[in-house]
Amino acid sequence: MAGTVPFVQEGLAAGEPVAVAVPASNLGLLRAELGASAEQVQFTDMSRAGRNPGRIIPKVLLWFADAHLTERVRIIGEPIWPARTPAEYPACVQHEALINKAFHGRNVSILCPYDAVRLNAGRLADAFTTHPVVIVGGREERSAAYDADGAVAAFNELLVRPRWAVVFTFDADRLPGARDLAVGLAKRLGLPGERLDDFALAVTELTTNSVRHGGGSGTVSVWGDGTQIVCEVRDRGWLRDPLAGRLPPQRDSPGGRGLLTVHHLADLVRIHTGPEGTTVRFSM
Repeated sequence: MAGTVPFVQEGLAAGEPVAVAVPASNLGLLRAELGASAEQVQFTDMSRAGRNPGRIIPKVLLWFADAHLTERVRIIGEPIWPARTPAEYPACVQHEALINKAFHGRNVSILCPYDAVRLNAGRLADAFTTHPVVIVGGREERSAAYDADGAVAAFNELLVRPRWAVVFTFDADRLPGARDLAVGLAKRLGLPGERLDDFALAVTELTTNSVRHGGGSGTVSVWGDGTQIVCEVRDRGWLRDPLAGRLPPQRDSPGGRGLLTVHHLADLVRIHTGPEGTTVRFSM
């Protein structure tokens, strides 16, 4: 409360639009503390809207900032909480590292709270790497460890699929067949109908991108992982822009929406890319 409520109140006093995106339990605390002022704040449950860290920039932060283009805005965004899984965490760190790049030149202040009691020392140390300014015990200071590009690179982790994954090879001619096989397997593994359509669209977007931009061919893999269906598309392309799929394309651009769509649909997206090729893995 001491770290977040004054940030909100100062923004409201200055007439700035304010948004708060934190997990539901913290939303309740902030609403109660703000009292009647809470009616002036846009609240979002980050555990739902930001379940996939890759959609926080376009669907939470930019969505709010773009609705107030002529005004300075304030946003509280908490993308890392103790229940985040080891599979989710690398995507969370990369998200945090990319916020300043995504908002370069924009009139916006974003505060990212970290639970210093329940998060381990390694995750707190990463916060110093991904944020140029840190506030500890009420004191604001520049982070000597800040290295956003280094954080993106460090968590560009190699993705190893399990031995039991079913793998299909595709090129332009075999694109529809590979998609149908992947969707059929996801259905047999138990993905429900309303999510099966989302799965089909995500597979279509990624495999089409591989044909157009990833060397003309690739592989699509599908497997079950507990309560999730996981799909992975590999090709020979190199995704050089770390913000790809996190920024809406220009309105007059005919493309650039494929990876953005996958981020929107999936519960988690992980990416490994380099000169040897690119792997995009998504879970539903």
